[in-house]
Amino acid sequence: MSNKTGQCLCGAIRYQITEEPLATRVCWCHDCQRIASNGTVNIMVPTGALHIQGEPQTFVSVADSGNRITRRFCPQCGSHLFANSSARPQFTVVRVGTLDDPSSIKPTMNIWTVSAPSWACLDTQLENVAQQPVPPQAVTQ
Repeated sequence: MSNKTGQCLCGAIRYQITEEPLATRVCWCHDCQRIASNGTVNIMVPTGALHIQGEPQTFVSVADSGNRITRRFCPQCGSHLFANSSARPQFTVVRVGTLDDPSSIKPTMNIWTVSAPSWACLDTQLENVAQQPVPPQAVTQ
């Protein structure tokens, strides 16, 4: 695998991912829509495979499930970069739009389609999951 790199809008936060993504999804939950005014394309990576340069700020909220979601963003430009759930700390969600080469990722499913607005352009070739899918299994080496 080639390492994937990315950054926030202003470049104050840079990162490198050293393992393949475990999942690639377009999320239509209400929180993602508030972040992006649309669905967001995200990859889920093993937390230990994400190496961050710079100091992101955090915002913690409680999801409908009761899990604490920690979102990390650039304190300079506000770009949302990463998220973690208290239920699955072994995984980190990375916003694909912050990758240096976002075209290197292709989503495999739409999630939280029950929350998608009526105008959402859902790719009919992707699997559609009404809410939260089962978490992927981390590959052990």
